[in-house]
Amino acid sequence: MRGEIIAIGDELTSGRILNTTSYFAAGQLFAAGHEIVAMITIGDDPALIGRTLLNSLALADFVIVTGGLGATSDDLTNEAVIDALGRPVTFYPEILTQIRAGSQNAPESVRLSLEKLAWLPAGAHALKFDASMAGHFLVHDGKPIFFLPGVPHEMKELLVETVISRLAVWEGEEVRQVRQRLYRVAGLPEIEINRRLAHLERGDNPLKIGYYPVLPEVHVSLTVAGAELAATEQLFAEADREIRLALGAHLYGTDQETLAQVVGGLLAGQGRTLALAESCTGGLLAAQITAIAGSSGYFLGGVVAYSNDLKERLLGVAPAILAAHGAVSLETARAMAIGARMISGADYGLAVTGIAGPSGGTPEKPVGTVCFGLAWAGGVKDLRVQFRGERWQVQESAVHQGLDLLRLTLDEIGA
Repeated sequence: MRGEIIAIGDELTSGRILNTTSYFAAGQLFAAGHEIVAMITIGDDPALIGRTLLNSLALADFVIVTGGLGATSDDLTNEAVIDALGRPVTFYPEILTQIRAGSQNAPESVRLSLEKLAWLPAGAHALKFDASMAGHFLVHDGKPIFFLPGVPHEMKELLVETVISRLAVWEGEEVRQVRQRLYRVAGLPEIEINRRLAHLERGDNPLKIGYYPVLPEVHVSLTVAGAELAATEQLFAEADREIRLALGAHLYGTDQETLAQVVGGLLAGQGRTLALAESCTGGLLAAQITAIAGSSGYFLGGVVAYSNDLKERLLGVAPAILAAHGAVSLETARAMAIGARMISGADYGLAVTGIAGPSGGTPEKPVGTVCFGLAWAGGVKDLRVQFRGERWQVQESAVHQGLDLLRLTLDEIGA
């Protein structure tokens, strides 16, 4: 089904709060086989809310509305919907009872204000009767509209537990067989990925390929939809093989896999351990690795050595190397990697040192210069990369590149 997402709130349009709810909803709905054709963010303006909802209903098969359902005076979604759809306001005592039951510890003034949450457009149905939160749906002109709270954790709960399941059995939509997959690509720019996959988009194919740069990598989506299950499965399998072949070693994972998860899986699968030596990334590399459950089985630890003194004393980098080549050099990166491995006893030592900016660059080593070292029992390799962007972008790119260097090496050695 084709859907639109409307996020409501002055806090969103003013930039005070990041709109994470629309991003989450789009990802979940896409994974469930739906196509989101528009994501709209508007302020708490009743007239604008009404016009936007009517426009979305004219173009989409379903609409998700988040925000503006609370008990305060600036929560105006229900009033706007009542006017726009011409549905009389209706009191739902059972909804009020449930919401108050979940708010027993709130002050009496707050409990009294919750009555506003039970005055809804005629035809509304609670999304979850045992929930102490706002959230309902109604059907207008044969199309479902889901109204979810703007509070992220409440919105996510209702979307995952009720909205997606209701859409899955919606009878107003012609039944289609849909297969989807997200491919995560490292080391290739979007334009090159498009060039490699362009042949799949030629002709009258019921498949769709999307390209999404997500710094510092690129995501590629494949969607195949058809009336017959067997034909859809066959086309999907053929396209999947073509995409994997075209992307080769640059394809590191699919769907929800992260690069840190993939690297962790390779280390665990090969029974290997890792230690880090970080300079310009300041511990961000270790943070990504330890964010993965079970990382204690393969990650021994790391050293954040920003100063040359600590590089020498903690990692054993020779003063002569630093004097001759500088802290940002392939030679220093290699020495740091060897040092991390030696002091920890890990199978692999991975090091990163660079100039994240915005200052500190030279003509020979401009801002964004990052050097990597990787040491293991069989040898040492190094890599120098020139990244672009703000300080945080250089750091994120360096973390990603370091993980990918390790991934490719593990693949090569483990093969």
